[in-house]
Amino acid sequence: MKKIALITGVTSGIGQALARLLAHDQYDLIITGRRADRLSAMADELKQHGIQVLPLCFDVRNYEETERTLSSIPEQWRAIDVLVNNAGLAVGLNPIQEGVLEDWERMINTNVKGLLYVTRIVSPWMVARKQGHIINICSIAGKEVYPNGNVYCASKHAVDALTKGMRQDMLPYGIRVSQICPGAVETEFSEVRFKGDQQRAANVYKGYEPLTGEDVAHAIRFMIQCPAHVCINDMVIMPTAQANSGLFFKQL
Repeated sequence: MKKIALITGVTSGIGQALARLLAHDQYDLIITGRRADRLSAMADELKQHGIQVLPLCFDVRNYEETERTLSSIPEQWRAIDVLVNNAGLAVGLNPIQEGVLEDWERMINTNVKGLLYVTRIVSPWMVARKQGHIINICSIAGKEVYPNGNVYCASKHAVDALTKGMRQDMLPYGIRVSQICPGAVETEFSEVRFKGDQQRAANVYKGYEPLTGEDVAHAIRFMIQCPAHVCINDMVIMPTAQANSGLFFKQL
């Protein structure tokens, strides 16, 4: 019987790259996202690996929608071996006194509440089976704080704390809990942060080679493939040209 992985936010970036890797590894996949067209196209692509794919289009920020969608999946899909809480974003780069409330809400609701909502529904299925692996996509922003990153950094610090808490709560059931904290990754992240300003987003990655979604996906795959008695609690992954959240070696 094939293993099952549920990955949130597969319509771009790290989630998309990880879905492709796990499809190659013959996982049956539950994939989620808000953009129905991209989600459908992704499902069609993944099925070419000879696996089963269950695409679920919903917004993790909405608990009622999340609960209704996940609770309605067929019983055979509930035997989830791996849950990857990947959906997340940064919006805006303002000092706290100029913060945009809508941006704050969007980050907190996605990065913290969305992770909690999905985990609250899926983790009891793992507990009942006494097996599973929960992987939270955190960030270097969950380890450090940088100028104008206030609320985004706070949301990722929350992910760091939640991961540690989940690890303790899941311990009696043999469920592994991990997180990965990437530095600069060239995905749609900066484009979302700068609200569609592609030039400003491109400038973030000039002068050095950032990580790709595939780089991070391979690291997550390593976590998943570790023997059952091994749990990678925490992993920080950076481009060689990046030392911390603000220090880069750039060749301009």
